[in-house]
Amino acid sequence: MDGIEELLGQAGVDGRRLRTALALLGGGRWWTLAELVRETATSRRAVEGLLRAVELERSGDRFRLREPLPGMAGGTPAPADPVAHLLGGHAGLLDRMERLVAGAPRGRQALDHVAATAETVVRRALLMEARFWLPGARLLCVGDHDLTSLATAMLQPRAEVAVVDVDERILAYIAEQAARYGLNVRTRWADLRLGLPASVQGWADLAITDPPYTPEGVGLFTARAAEGLGDRERGRILLAYGAGEHTPALALKVQHELGRLNLVSEAIYPDFNRYHGAEAIGSAADLYVLRPTTKTWPAVAARVDALGTAIYTHGPQSVESRPAPAAPAEAGDGFEPAVLVGEWPRDVLPKVPRARLATWLAKPYATDPAQVAIAVPAGLEAALPRLLLATRARRIRITLAAPPRDLPAGLLSPVYELSVGGTTVHAVRRALPGAGGDADGDRVLRRVLDNAHGKLANTWREALIRVRGELTKKQARAVIAEIAPWAEDVTVLELPAHRLAELPAAVARSLERSRDLAEAGGDARPAASGSPG
Repeated sequence: MDGIEELLGQAGVDGRRLRTALALLGGGRWWTLAELVRETATSRRAVEGLLRAVELERSGDRFRLREPLPGMAGGTPAPADPVAHLLGGHAGLLDRMERLVAGAPRGRQALDHVAATAETVVRRALLMEARFWLPGARLLCVGDHDLTSLATAMLQPRAEVAVVDVDERILAYIAEQAARYGLNVRTRWADLRLGLPASVQGWADLAITDPPYTPEGVGLFTARAAEGLGDRERGRILLAYGAGEHTPALALKVQHELGRLNLVSEAIYPDFNRYHGAEAIGSAADLYVLRPTTKTWPAVAARVDALGTAIYTHGPQSVESRPAPAAPAEAGDGFEPAVLVGEWPRDVLPKVPRARLATWLAKPYATDPAQVAIAVPAGLEAALPRLLLATRARRIRITLAAPPRDLPAGLLSPVYELSVGGTTVHAVRRALPGAGGDADGDRVLRRVLDNAHGKLANTWREALIRVRGELTKKQARAVIAEIAPWAEDVTVLELPAHRLAELPAAVARSLERSRDLAEAGGDARPAASGSPG
């Protein structure tokens, strides 16, 4: 008992967590270390220290106290959970989310993924439903490895939900499940370091994010969430963030980032979020409810303009990493870039105009350069197909930090002929397809991909009319809505990879449907089922 009393004495007023752990250990149930960390929201280091001070009986990787300790039976009351009383009425939703979370793609360490429990995801949705008016509201999930989008759409089908993420696997999984359950969830690809998709800028009433837990990551994701709010007076941002009980200085840095964005902390719910992992911070994180002020918007603009690309705790884009400088553009083979895109050393072609990666993706370049060189730093390789689609040059040379492993040649083949030499990707623009016959689909597809910054549905509609001259705008629009409801209000650059892969077949079906429509002389009737995302 002396060792336990010493630990509790050292913990002081923060000793409730350890006393709760002792009560749980003495309750007769067998526990794993991960379960005890998550249940008590106590760091792994603290729990391991406690376990060394008590006598345990063990069964495999599970353990418990041989007998309850005096004064510890029943534990101490925990702070009230704002939505615990609502969980009992949503057992079916919790069971469904348990299955969906279990079937989701595994997390990627380089993206700081740690999966939240299914109960946490449901409780997030319940809190939003209880605190705000969700019917008809728009929710933006800024990153959604945890599937908060699906839980919210299931709880409140009248809400509109959009997901922005860099992980193609997550986007495909969410879109698949949304279609399966008929949920109003749309998906958008984005690397938030390069910008928020145009279709969700100023779109949302609420935004929720569980970002990388670095000050840089929290600042960036929260700033992008603010950019997504359309209601600047009443909009809210929900932020999950956690730090270990022994690292208040790190939490201070994060809160300083939020202060720089001039956001009001309306509420902070301690240990609201629980995770399968992240044991260094007790497998738990607080939930912040943030409200913007009139001073938020200029602060957000300044924050995103000055941000760097190192925001994670692991991998090539961790805050400790040092990006390698881009190799100089090759010479001697007739390649003379008219624009350098990305972060090139100053001594490389100093007189050639330069553009930032984010600017290149945000809008078409002012001129039409014949040759372009692009430098892509480590950790941003997922942006490569979008950077190519955003370029109209005849020849492009992309310099990477390492040889490409998964070059998406199939997605880009309608536009480019690709080759690889070491860390360099060479892209040569293909000639435009011919006219008539079987080439009509290629012409429509190419027109869509060549105008990647424009709204997909609009470009597709005009291309259909050009090929099928008898179609009206209304008919062409209806055909696209029937074939590809996910195409509305999105640009090609925002499409997840699985949608880009579907695009050629969808274009072919739209031509067939247009032909049938012309022969029948009737109207296309868009299908009412499925998900728009």
